[in-house]
Amino acid sequence: MDRLSATNAFEGARDDISMQLSLIWAQIKAPLLVPLLRIAVFLCLTMSLMLFIERVYMAVVILLVKLFGRKPEKRYRWEPMKDDVELGNSAYPMVLVQIPMYNEREVYQLSIGAACGLSWPSDRIIIQVLDDSTDPTIKDLVELECQRWASKGINIKYEIRDNRNGYKAGALKEGMKRSYVKQCDYVAIFDADFQPEPDFLWRTIPFLVHNPEVALIQARWKFVNADECLMTRMQEMSLDYHFTVEQEVGSSTYAFFGFNGTAGVWRIAALNEAGGWKDRTTVEDMDLAVRASLKGWKFVYLGSLKVKNELPSTFKAYRYQQHRWSCGPANLFRKMVLEIVRNKKVTLWKKVHVIYSFFLVRKIVAHIVTFVFYCVVLPATVLVPEVTVPKWGAVYIPSIITLLNAVGTPRSLHLMVFWILFENVMSFHRTKATFIGLLEVGRVNEWIVTEKLGDALKVKASNKVPKKPRFRFGDRLHLLELGVGAYLFFCGCYDIAFGKNHYFIYLFAQAMAFFIMGFGYIGTFVPNS
Repeated sequence: MDRLSATNAFEGARDDISMQLSLIWAQIKAPLLVPLLRIAVFLCLTMSLMLFIERVYMAVVILLVKLFGRKPEKRYRWEPMKDDVELGNSAYPMVLVQIPMYNEREVYQLSIGAACGLSWPSDRIIIQVLDDSTDPTIKDLVELECQRWASKGINIKYEIRDNRNGYKAGALKEGMKRSYVKQCDYVAIFDADFQPEPDFLWRTIPFLVHNPEVALIQARWKFVNADECLMTRMQEMSLDYHFTVEQEVGSSTYAFFGFNGTAGVWRIAALNEAGGWKDRTTVEDMDLAVRASLKGWKFVYLGSLKVKNELPSTFKAYRYQQHRWSCGPANLFRKMVLEIVRNKKVTLWKKVHVIYSFFLVRKIVAHIVTFVFYCVVLPATVLVPEVTVPKWGAVYIPSIITLLNAVGTPRSLHLMVFWILFENVMSFHRTKATFIGLLEVGRVNEWIVTEKLGDALKVKASNKVPKKPRFRFGDRLHLLELGVGAYLFFCGCYDIAFGKNHYFIYLFAQAMAFFIMGFGYIGTFVPNS
């Protein structure tokens, strides 16, 4: 009897607590959460429409470019370089090729070899290796490689400095100060994992020679390890859209786009007029491009010219890269928006394009709306059914945007669902980085070189006896992703129990994606040696 009464008392107390929690939730929800969530839904729908209009606009432009065949060779004068009997090789412009690198053990030979293999009169080209390596062994290897090519008659310079101030921008700036650079007309830049084809200069330099208003020729990236794992396939889909659509549209309409930092050729006079390399943000390449554009210079994108390079295949490396690529543009926008507004050399429409389309929509809104809307606000409407999201905002617009993104990589259409889930997880990091850049706090100037594996894994696999990799708990466990995954999973369970929108299908799939990436089970796993 005593046991029964104790059980009844416990159940009564539990019911009282549940009722009290329900009352507290109801009192908070009606006056506070419902209005706030409605405002959040309105803002997210507005940003979704901005992104939707931008994507449709770019799709229309790219369609017109394809229909009317507006290739760079037709928009600008292009003629192959010809020999001059009287002038000899002096008829060819002097070209500097810069290769900045930092502890690039796995890929330094590939990049130096490809640069030294560029076809151009040997007395009209200088290869400049800018080595910021802190590992003395790697430094020695790079220097020996430069000496090896020098012994073959290649004009190659090995340059080092006693600090890493400014990181890549600082190295490039220091390299431009060398006395022999004064005789150069153009500078081609390749990151340490990039391998240009021998005819790269023959296809790019004529644009600069015959069009004095052009400052930059940008080539497209070709990914040698896109099939290495699912994560690299996802990256290929995102970057192919960037090159196939965004860069092409910018080049075809306003002759402006963001320099990708590599696989491009600059007119040195334009680079100097724009103020040279600056290290005030982690996107020194975009900074230079915007400043040069404000001086009235034009850019040309060559989608038909592809340069091989490597995608980051470990989740850790990819996260660091995406932080830099998201934080840097937001911080640059903060620093340059007034300068763009006050500029008198470019048209109003170009200012609108740079501020609204290039910066606001693509570099800020796109990241924020992807995470906040689809991973925070939309799931929250399950818990607060008084707030609803119209079907056009929850289903139709994101579906159309996704399909428009798919045009860049037709071979990966069957991976579209995985790409959506992957991008939503990465938008969490991009959103965080965007706010860090806008507010200029925390890791705003953090620069971590993206790790390249090259053939490292293949070599290790062939040379070493397989052994069980050591698992470091902190290296692969990402608490923030796990936290968001738990939130989405809870919302999915609540939707099954009380909801009517059937959002739980999406919520469980997205939660699973956050859990997988939260536990580090994505990308290439590099065993600890």
